[in-house]
Amino acid sequence: MKPLIFLLLLLELLGNSAAAAVVLYSAPKGEPLSTDYQVRIKAQPVDVYTARVLDPPFAGNGRDYGGPYSFCNFDVEGAVDVQITSTKSLRNTVVRPAIANVKTRLEDDHTLVVSLPGPCKLSIEPEGKLGPLLLFANALEKDPPKQGAANVIYFGPGVHQAGKIVVTNDQTLYLAGGAVVKGGIEAKGQNIHIRGRGILDGSDWEWTKGPTSFVVLIQGTNVEVSGITIRDAWHWTIVPRDSQNVVVRNVKLCGARVQNDDGINPCNSQDVLITDCFIRTDDDCVALKGLNLDASNNNVERITVEKCTLWCDRARIFLLGHESRAAFMRGITLRDLDIIHFSMTAFLFEPGEEMRLEDVKVADVRVNGEGQGELIRLKPVVNQYMRNKVPGYVSNVSFRNLNVSGKPGPYRVQISGADEKHDVRGVTFEDVQILGSNLGEGAEQLEVGQHARDLQFKGAGQRKPGTSPR
Repeated sequence: MKPLIFLLLLLELLGNSAAAAVVLYSAPKGEPLSTDYQVRIKAQPVDVYTARVLDPPFAGNGRDYGGPYSFCNFDVEGAVDVQITSTKSLRNTVVRPAIANVKTRLEDDHTLVVSLPGPCKLSIEPEGKLGPLLLFANALEKDPPKQGAANVIYFGPGVHQAGKIVVTNDQTLYLAGGAVVKGGIEAKGQNIHIRGRGILDGSDWEWTKGPTSFVVLIQGTNVEVSGITIRDAWHWTIVPRDSQNVVVRNVKLCGARVQNDDGINPCNSQDVLITDCFIRTDDDCVALKGLNLDASNNNVERITVEKCTLWCDRARIFLLGHESRAAFMRGITLRDLDIIHFSMTAFLFEPGEEMRLEDVKVADVRVNGEGQGELIRLKPVVNQYMRNKVPGYVSNVSFRNLNVSGKPGPYRVQISGADEKHDVRGVTFEDVQILGSNLGEGAEQLEVGQHARDLQFKGAGQRKPGTSPR
């Protein structure tokens, strides 16, 4: 089964003809597809998959995060119109994140056309978080490996009961478009690639009982995971552990089926790049951890998360410091991000066990606010995950050009040291806007406790100390 490739003619009204190349991948036989949405591109159907939310025993008890949802993948080069029809009314549909050159046109109550400028990742939300459609428009795939090629583990279109998949030195694991691979991956060694347009599916396994400890465990150097979709994780999803030079690129995580399904957790690793990903989880989207102390370098260093869209149902978007016994967590960059849904504190930095969390830069972040209680917390702590019951340290952290828009809410920013020694120092807020007001000294959202030193507020409209907030 080969992907369907065709050309679309656009800009006809302008008397021009611009070709947009589109690649579609048919779902395998027997894969249950969405009954909520149908997607077409120039009359060609795009198969729409489903993902689950809160399997038992996690469902109920007043917890409802929207129920099952839908997603689809295709590749595109150039602008293209996507037609969506639904059993739901599409009249009040919201597209997240808000991208200036993504346009929508309502044809009737159940038909919506979304005009894309090219590759992007969107959540199409007719009823908020209730059963959205995730639209993943990828860039065209380049030089996919051939089945039977040397050092290639190849899964073609179809459903594969793979179980545990081991990838090692100089190997490529390829999941072709139209493949649904039921299993987990252990990537151990050097120069490893995990790529494709297929789906790695964890939905057959109960919580924490999958064929591998984590859905994708990485222990190696020069490892890249790109292009694939991971559905219904049973535990932490992508975990680089004691690894160096890891790239996670254009990966789509359709999670929230179980608790503890953290999206991407770099543990005791250095030089990790997470870029152009979509992450929906029940637990933390990205958590940095310094778990073990037996590696030659157990620090968590030079981690970058950029150009990602993030959705966390129950926990944090970024968690830095819990379960961490490394000496340092430093050189962290979080930039050009869209946070479309979250519940607990979006940025929770809570080091313990004498770990030094330092040199963290957060920049160019757009947050959809839904009235959450807390936005940022910088606070060394002692908690139940710690072996050595001593707080850590926070220093040299900056937030620049962070904007919260949406519903009214507290959106607290809490900064507090644990004691005279375990303090928070050197924190800068520059052009941090919460519902149109610039965060500064005296802002109603700001809570500064003891042992917090060297705080700076920059940007237009800063208030002088002691003045009332707007």
